[in-house]
Amino acid sequence: MNTARELFERRRSRNRVALRKNSSGRLRLSVHRSSKHIYAQVIDDGKGCTLAAASTLDAGVKSTVKSTSNSAAAAAVGKLIAERAKASGVETVVFDRGGYIFHGRVKALADAAREAGLKF
Repeated sequence: MNTARELFERRRSRNRVALRKNSSGRLRLSVHRSSKHIYAQVIDDGKGCTLAAASTLDAGVKSTVKSTSNSAAAAAVGKLIAERAKASGVETVVFDRGGYIFHGRVKALADAAREAGLKF
């Protein structure tokens, strides 16, 4: 029987393979979710560098939200990552949800990033 971590890694790698097939050279908006925080990065896989990053640990986000582990905090991070990505010249990305299902905080982050102007 596989452990929960092994199953998560399988889901993540399956998702990344599908993204590589369909990305056609676009940048990747990667999401990491922990029990207390949520993190987002815009990554250029061709160069191997991060162009923009945001999380609930940022001072601007942490001071405006009541809790860092809810959908409102994830939406604030989504808005912030979209602003930072647009400031570095990024308009379109591919959303990499990792091994997480597209629900709850992950969905809130994605919806807020779309409303703030990122296209995916």
